[in-house]
Amino acid sequence: MNENPLKKGSEHTLLIESLAFGGKGIAKVDGFVVFVKNAIPGQKLRALIYKKRKGFSEARPLEVLEESSFKVEPPCEHFAHCGGCTFQQLEYDEQIKQKIRQVEDLFRRQAGIVDFTVDEVIVAKEQYYYRNKMEFSFSNRRWVLNDEREDVKSDFALGLHIPGRYDKILTISECHIQQQLGNEILNLVRKIAIDQNLKPYDVKTHIGFLRHLVLRFGINTGDVMVNLVTSYENTDLLNSMVESLTQSFPQITSIVNNVNTRKSDTAYGEEEILLFGIPSIEEKLGDLSFEISSNSFFQTNTKQAENLYEVVSKGCGLTGKEIVYDLYCGTGSISLFLARKAKEVHGFEWIVSSVEDATRNAICNGVGNAYFHKANLDRPLNLKIGLPEPDIIVLDPPRAGVNQKTLQFVSESSAKIIIYVSCNPSTQARDVVYLRENGFDLSNLTLVDMFPHTPHIETVSVLERL
Repeated sequence: MNENPLKKGSEHTLLIESLAFGGKGIAKVDGFVVFVKNAIPGQKLRALIYKKRKGFSEARPLEVLEESSFKVEPPCEHFAHCGGCTFQQLEYDEQIKQKIRQVEDLFRRQAGIVDFTVDEVIVAKEQYYYRNKMEFSFSNRRWVLNDEREDVKSDFALGLHIPGRYDKILTISECHIQQQLGNEILNLVRKIAIDQNLKPYDVKTHIGFLRHLVLRFGINTGDVMVNLVTSYENTDLLNSMVESLTQSFPQITSIVNNVNTRKSDTAYGEEEILLFGIPSIEEKLGDLSFEISSNSFFQTNTKQAENLYEVVSKGCGLTGKEIVYDLYCGTGSISLFLARKAKEVHGFEWIVSSVEDATRNAICNGVGNAYFHKANLDRPLNLKIGLPEPDIIVLDPPRAGVNQKTLQFVSESSAKIIIYVSCNPSTQARDVVYLRENGFDLSNLTLVDMFPHTPHIETVSVLERL
């Protein structure tokens, strides 16, 4: 390939052809790819090259010369600054087309399947207010917008991180992808914290009290959890807030205080204190009930999770005779969903609390043929000790994909069908290469749009042993 002729700092007129995996617009100049931030297909832009590499460049828009026919008005007042959503300005149908294109391109290039196409797409009927969990941050370093008053209070913020800045928080008054009740709770918590002079945590000096506000909702049950994450324990400082929240929102069924004394900026505490109600909420998927504690993993889009699990169940083709292994089983939601039609399901998970949650969920739902085991999935070769051989293996790994030794275990097992659920089709395509080289054929891939207006993609691959 010839040397990239696009100089850093140069300006160019770019036509955005499509979206890259991850959300940036794609344009081409003299055959060289330019990735453009905050651009959508069909736009013609004047853009500045700010990064140059051997085979591509990166640019940011300076001016829209011609607007895209796919452009719509984003409903959120924070959209131009907040990084929570990427595509509110892009028609939803076009979002889906771009995600399909990205998945097909990844599998053609990485898995080497020349004629690859996505077999089925399940779109989201609810494109706004769909999340059942949102995590907001407190900060004494508020991101002040150019059009705000000069005397605006800048030492208190409750909202979301500005893209690319770990230390700056954009105050959010209404998030369009969380439950509408969550916005009311968010604004009351901010008001109380300011009125009570509760100090937000400083991520640089590590001084301050309030760190995070995490809201969880039982979409099918109406349960609501408020999780106040603080840097140290002092429930006296939270009493007034708890009283105001419970009086204003009788829908709240649980208020907990997670205490995180560590410097790491996470919403997980070393200790949890129950301030009101019960320590968990209940959610239903189909006819199954799940207890969800403050730190439990649970699919963030309840409605689409039900569709996702139906896709997994369909791919398994269960008759009641099968032994199913569910690797990376979390709190057991997929395992319990499949146990209704399988002979046995064995779930494997490294986190002890998740194994305990999964076991409790099985008992609460009267599921007697699902068993959960603590297992290090980086070293899985002894998983089968004392267990029946699997007919089907379900994989639902984190974004990094499946560990190489786990892939070896899967390919050497007795399983005839592999169901691979992925939140990162790039690593999924990589792992499919290994499985195809070791005795399996990719027979079906379904895209389930779990997160409208974001670049996140969820896919389910069905692989069958040759």
